[in-house]
Amino acid sequence: MCRRPDAVMLFTAGLGTRMRPLTDHIPKPLIEVGGCTLLDHALHLVRDAGLDRIAGNTHYLADKMGAALAERGVRALHEPVLLDTGGGLRNAATTLGAPPYVTLNSDAVWVGPNPVPTILQAWDPASMDALLVVVPRNRAISHPGEGDFRVDAAGRLRRGTDVVYTGLQIIDPALLDRIEEQVFSLNLAWDLIGARGRLFGHLYDGIWCDVGQPESISAAEHVLAERDV
Repeated sequence: MCRRPDAVMLFTAGLGTRMRPLTDHIPKPLIEVGGCTLLDHALHLVRDAGLDRIAGNTHYLADKMGAALAERGVRALHEPVLLDTGGGLRNAATTLGAPPYVTLNSDAVWVGPNPVPTILQAWDPASMDALLVVVPRNRAISHPGEGDFRVDAAGRLRRGTDVVYTGLQIIDPALLDRIEEQVFSLNLAWDLIGARGRLFGHLYDGIWCDVGQPESISAAEHVLAERDV
């Protein structure tokens, strides 16, 4: 049985292609939204929940990203080849220590209760191998495309379009070792976990804003300003 998570993997290595030209010379997690970098928005969530054992991966503009992580007390794990989310998490396992792990994308802002304590409270290792924070499409601001999942009456996730994955989860990475590829998305792991009936969703009751492209910054700053009114 998995214990309560106490380690965090931040995904901070991506190319930031959709955010160009802003990411031509700066990693996406270091872009400022509302006077604070996206990286610091993410770190606030996990540290406010009492989680301090944190690693982040680097690849694109690795020197700048690695220095920013080090300045904030985060262990930087360099990937000479970009490993995607699944490969990146598997690569980080020896640094993160005993599973399960909290993983968090660094390209969003949240308005509402901190989702990290709520997902820690909802985590049930007896029935779950992964618990993903999801949000209805009408509360996923600036998110392109359809949703990612639907949630059944028991809270299990199936592929669908009802809710959007926010980039925050708790996952037991044991099944990652069954994936032969070096570079792979966590979607492959979720499919394996879902086939076992152990993939669950936690519905966030606030607002989540995807900051994946330049025009998303103003949208994110707008929702943050509304929060502070």
